[in-house]
Amino acid sequence: QLQLEESGGGLVQAGGSLKLTCSASDSVSSLSVMGWYRQAPGKQRELVATVTGHRTKNYADSVKGRFTISRTTNWRTIFLQMNSLKPEDTAVYYCYYKRLTVESWGLGTQVTVSS
Repeated sequence: QLQLEESGGGLVQAGGSLKLTCSASDSVSSLSVMGWYRQAPGKQRELVATVTGHRTKNYADSVKGRFTISRTTNWRTIFLQMNSLKPEDTAVYYCYYKRLTVESWGLGTQVTVSS
């Protein structure tokens, strides 16, 4: 099964920036979708942003204009540049991969935004 490894989480003040990275353990299809979800304490996991192999991007309304997702040319690594962070962005951020019926999730990286 494809392994996904996230990095880049941490503690930042409101208004600050962080960049998350997710790398796949093996080659991935250009027809796959990769992205980021997040889960705050007591809340359901929610979509943050996704990017296809053709680099079509989708964002949650709550992060539009502040977060940018990107993907490398070999499709194996994605990034999430997070700017103007807010306390409500505090959550565990999970990397996600999907190709047809195959899904993989990373273990998550904690992002904490202090007010």
